[in-house]
Amino acid sequence: MPTLDDNHTGARIAEQRKLARLTQRQLAARTPYSYSLLTQVECGARPATADFVAACAKALGVDVTVLTGQPYVTELQRDRLAELVRPIRESLDLYDLGPNPDLEARSAEQLIAAADHLCEQVRATHLRNAARELPGVIAELTHSAWSTPSTALWQALASTYRTAHDISVKLGYYDLSAVALDRMDWAAQRASDPCLAAVRQYMRALVYFREGEYRIGQRLIASGHQVVAQAETGRESLAVAGQLHLGASVICARAEDAAAVTTHIDEARQLAKRIGDASDVHWLSFGPANVALHRMSAAVEMRSYDDALKQARKMKLPAQLATSRRAHFLIDTARAEMETGHNEKALEHLVEARRMAPEQTRYHPGARETITGLVHLARRTPDTLNHMAAWVGL
Repeated sequence: MPTLDDNHTGARIAEQRKLARLTQRQLAARTPYSYSLLTQVECGARPATADFVAACAKALGVDVTVLTGQPYVTELQRDRLAELVRPIRESLDLYDLGPNPDLEARSAEQLIAAADHLCEQVRATHLRNAARELPGVIAELTHSAWSTPSTALWQALASTYRTAHDISVKLGYYDLSAVALDRMDWAAQRASDPCLAAVRQYMRALVYFREGEYRIGQRLIASGHQVVAQAETGRESLAVAGQLHLGASVICARAEDAAAVTTHIDEARQLAKRIGDASDVHWLSFGPANVALHRMSAAVEMRSYDDALKQARKMKLPAQLATSRRAHFLIDTARAEMETGHNEKALEHLVEARRMAPEQTRYHPGARETITGLVHLARRTPDTLNHMAAWVGL
């Protein structure tokens, strides 16, 4: 059986456990998981699922990224993506400096279009292009919003901060994503836009979803519903409300509240029936297809892998669905295939996700853990799997 080095999530859990002076049995007792599973994860015989990592991080009092090893600096440096992070960080610090007398900005119409283009790039998983363009657009929008304030400019600036959050999360820089969300709130308040403010609460909730603090995540979702209720009822506010329900569905799935999952999926489905595809609203991809994808993701989070696989195999994704969502679906499906013993199929889905969205797949913790699991399960490692493992730095 092939072996991996100690640079995997299970090894990092073991290291943090020892630093906390806990035995394996003591750590297992602080989580909803068994001693047997913990021992298998620590030695690398089983993949560390996102819910398992979140539970261990909470029990050990550390951030999830300490256990996942994010950001994956070596791979980021190799891909020359790490060098794009500092300019983003610096652009987020311009927010309260007022107009820049040395900057000549494009017209408001051009900047608003540029902000939308950045969102489009992220949905298409062109992370490098978006990360390269983002700091300049933020700088110009900051200057213009201070020089000639308007609702549209503040909204566009909030959108670029949201893009900074999206890129930071996908590359594993969660500290930077938190700063970006604070800036998004700052701009949304100046735009007096309750829908944008509610989108920000949705994104904050997903931060706590990753960290395993499900009650805080649920409270943020409830807060988002209260905020969006202040907006005029229409396609925009209904799409945002629907996305909040979808966010709640995966949070409740991770918390193993199946009844709440069903309630939130049903609410989202009703809203999607009412407004149809609304994937253009705040680039949330909300619509009937995204409801179906979240229902399947919820099954994965609840470890109902047979059910998730049945849903995945019946899924017909619309042509207009964002590449980022397609890749996420393939990664979820790969995990369900592996957990039900279909290892070759799991590898096929990961290879397709890599072909479709290489940057997103390479830095997705779920993809990396599934590849790790496949390596340990393989009696003979196929060349394709060897290449995938080397590609993500295993």
